[in-house]
Amino acid sequence: MKNYIFSAILFVLFATTTMAQEFDLSAEIRPRFENNHGQGTLMTTDGDGSSFVSQRSRLNFKYKNDKVKLGIIFQNIRVWGDVSTLATDDKAAALHEAWAEVILSKKFSIKAGRQEIIYDDHRIFGSVAWAQQARSHDALIAKFKVSEKSKLDVGFAMNADNQGRVGTLYSNVAGYKAFQYAWFHTQSTAFGASFLFLNNGIQFLDTSGDRKVDYSQTIGTRLTYKKGKLAADVSAYVQTGKVKANDVSASDFAVNLKYKAAPTFTLGLGMEYLSGKDMDDTSSDVKSFTPFYGTNHKFNGWMDYFYVGNHGGSVGLLDLNATLAYKKDKFSLKAIPHIFSSAADIYNTSGTKMESNLGTEFDFVLGYKISKEVNLNIGHSMLFATESMEVLKGGDKDETNSWSWVMLTVTPKLFSFKKEAKKVD
Repeated sequence: MKNYIFSAILFVLFATTTMAQEFDLSAEIRPRFENNHGQGTLMTTDGDGSSFVSQRSRLNFKYKNDKVKLGIIFQNIRVWGDVSTLATDDKAAALHEAWAEVILSKKFSIKAGRQEIIYDDHRIFGSVAWAQQARSHDALIAKFKVSEKSKLDVGFAMNADNQGRVGTLYSNVAGYKAFQYAWFHTQSTAFGASFLFLNNGIQFLDTSGDRKVDYSQTIGTRLTYKKGKLAADVSAYVQTGKVKANDVSASDFAVNLKYKAAPTFTLGLGMEYLSGKDMDDTSSDVKSFTPFYGTNHKFNGWMDYFYVGNHGGSVGLLDLNATLAYKKDKFSLKAIPHIFSSAADIYNTSGTKMESNLGTEFDFVLGYKISKEVNLNIGHSMLFATESMEVLKGGDKDETNSWSWVMLTVTPKLFSFKKEAKKVD
């Protein structure tokens, strides 16, 4: 009966307008088993690891016509067993996205609401899709189509803890009180170029007890090239301004090369340098680069020792890596070794300067596409750390530091409807 009512509503909705319309309803079920024995930080001596299964469950609604686009994603994030089998409620549900995009012309639209913000390779703005909860922002974005090959986005966000009538100090639960940014991208046949300016504001109490918002600026570019078997990208960002009355001066530089050696085999080399601060530097200046809202799990090793909720304000990083990738039919295999070094000086508790080498990580993932809507991935990572890593992270470098996981992703399309525009005589 419910299906008939639902179908009737859709019929009335789509039949009473002359505009072209599209509606899609899809789902995602993504359970992931993990065995953690040193992921994120070194294991303690004779420490026990952990094993668990987490799951993301989503229901995705998408709608568009000539004037409006809508996106709504309901999700539930849980660890198997964290809710009683007799539970009467479930607090793990959330509204991951709820946005509307108003199309004002062929070259200009405004998108507002809860939404993922993704640009370029996810380094500064990304979806953080590996995390079961992922990342979304409450923001307004003005989108300009500058030309057939160029586009400009200008974004704004302003956060508060509640609807109170009296101003209070924001908890910075979103990571920022406010931001404004501009992102421009242009693309030719082989070359692409993006430019980003982010003005990121953090609220705090100054020395007089007054509420204040300090802004830091992230300015940078990413250039890409792809032709034939060769692909390359280069990115560079600088950060300046202030964070809680402290001066900011930091930078990030990365370069990646990929070569398709055969139809099924790809080789890659990469390097990224993120500035840091010497451990004996007693100044209040911020010299460590912050990748802000990027998909940091994608970078600097999948064991998440750097910039995934950690390593902020630390000694920075130099990451040298290679990629060996194989893909044929339904199978894929990828191996990525990393060599990590600090970008700034490390000192132990006795004041002795340590070597910059932090260790070597090996990441492996095997993928199998069971069907169009079902994917299975199996991963394993190992970290061989140095004493310098012990100084930064604690734990025991001589313990087996590893991480294994198995993830099943099921993404069925439940319902899809498309209606062409009616001709009006």
